[in-house]
Amino acid sequence: MSTDPTIKDFEAAIAELESIVKKLEEGDLPLEKSLELYERGVQLSRFCHSRLEEAERRIEVLNERGQVTTSQNLKLEGDK
Repeated sequence: MSTDPTIKDFEAAIAELESIVKKLEEGDLPLEKSLELYERGVQLSRFCHSRLEEAERRIEVLNERGQVTTSQNLKLEGDK
């Protein structure tokens, strides 16, 4: 997935997405502007979803490493 250079980071994307949702909820925009904002919102949403999935994978790896370390420690202590 190519990264949009206009999206700085997760927090900035969330802030912009919240702003877009607020503008769209107000409902007083011309149709073209609404569609433009909606498209940007989809880009931001996909970016955030991707970042959250990456974070989840990293957490899973860290948890697996922690379990391996714990298992190895228990095995070593049992060998004494």
